[in-house]
Amino acid sequence: MTDEMMGLRALIEKTPDADLLREMIGFAAQRLMELEVGELTGAAYGEKSADRLAQRNGYRDRLWETRAGTVELRIPKLRKGAYFPGFLEPRRMAEKALTAVIQEAYVQGISTRSVDELVKAMGMSGISKSQVSRLCEEIDGKVKAFLDRPIEGEWPYLWLDATYVKVRQNSRVVSAAVIVAVGVNSDGRREVLGLDIGASEAEAFWTAFLRKLRQRGLRGVKLVISDAHDGLKVAVAKLLHASWQRCRVHFARNALAYAGKNGRRVVAAFIATAFAQNDAKAATSQWRKVADQLRPTIPKLAALMDEAETDVLAYMAFPAAHRSKLHSVNPLERLNGEIKRRTDVVGIFPNEDAITRLVGALLLEQSDEWAVQRARYMTLETMAPLGDNSDVSLPVLAT
Repeated sequence: MTDEMMGLRALIEKTPDADLLREMIGFAAQRLMELEVGELTGAAYGEKSADRLAQRNGYRDRLWETRAGTVELRIPKLRKGAYFPGFLEPRRMAEKALTAVIQEAYVQGISTRSVDELVKAMGMSGISKSQVSRLCEEIDGKVKAFLDRPIEGEWPYLWLDATYVKVRQNSRVVSAAVIVAVGVNSDGRREVLGLDIGASEAEAFWTAFLRKLRQRGLRGVKLVISDAHDGLKVAVAKLLHASWQRCRVHFARNALAYAGKNGRRVVAAFIATAFAQNDAKAATSQWRKVADQLRPTIPKLAALMDEAETDVLAYMAFPAAHRSKLHSVNPLERLNGEIKRRTDVVGIFPNEDAITRLVGALLLEQSDEWAVQRARYMTLETMAPLGDNSDVSLPVLAT
């Protein structure tokens, strides 16, 4: 300990003030690695001991990018086994993806001052094309494997939602739709099933996306939950032959626009009485009563309710324990919020591959988190009635 204090004192006395913090970080990191390796080998450096568990095998140099600057490290190597310092634990894949996207924008010469500041804030003292290439290759391979993996088993419930980001195409900045699919399988487990990027949410795009999911093995879908998109509705009926649940929350927003500022609270309370019913028959009956009550004063709203009845109440035909999670795309809102938070950092993506890299990495991490959760999203007992031999009656998809 005395030698260590003398070394630290000499370091402080001899080092210029501008480099002091960086040198102290390097000194502390080196001492920490020596202590960790000493525990792994059972003996300190150069010590002869009968209890030694492994032999050292030199060092490997590595640059450690910190907010104080670049620190040169010498990481000890072992003849048997491996050692990697805990404080250099690789970052989460999403953070790597974000770094890669910002670096790519920087290298391609389309970055702004804010991007330059972000690069520096992450502790990177320089950007090289070879570093960007290696990092992108590592992430892209894992994301592609995740998005192209086979989909096994049956997936009674499927949520679909989209968010929009800015991307540069042919020297122009345009909006791109980022589509995410999340499903619950027959075991009640939730997973991210797919991701795609397109210019708009047209029928052709939804059809191609759902066809890819089917080719990967998606089957057994009984209910698709999404916002109101005519193209999606047609694609679901054509490819999945499943019922469609129109997001109740989005419908309510559209409906209240007809009620006027002073009548929104009353109209919302009227419509909510249909959702409070215990079964599909009672909900349908109450829905029609509310529509008839509103028809004399707000005919457009009553007509909207007539048109949307089947789609908004589709979830009522499924187990009561599931309904709170089936009536809207809210289960995807938190995930979409995280996607927007990360993509807003980038601002404008250099290309669609960069979008797939960042969003795909986020979805991979989220799916892994769901996989290790002990509690199922829906219990096995409540999922049992949805089997092939179930008596659940699916509502007819309105045309």
